[in-house]
Amino acid sequence: MEAETYSNVRNNLKHFLKKVNEDVEPVIITSKNNDENAILISKKEYDNLVENAYIRSSQANVDHIMQSWAELKEGKGAEHKWE
Repeated sequence: MEAETYSNVRNNLKHFLKKVNEDVEPVIITSKNNDENAILISKKEYDNLVENAYIRSSQANVDHIMQSWAELKEGKGAEHKWE
């Protein structure tokens, strides 16, 4: 993960917006006060994090996914044609 100063990101914001979207790699934005550091990520990555947090917030969802994954690994999966 790349770290850049606040000033550099501010002066080159368009570059860093393009970079986090193309590289799918967050950028740490550093400040003189470490308590004010931040992370710049693409909206796609943010949406993915929010969706995963929501799915994992329910133990029933997690259990179902883990059970389905185990069945797939045991060869019990079925192919579906979605239309």
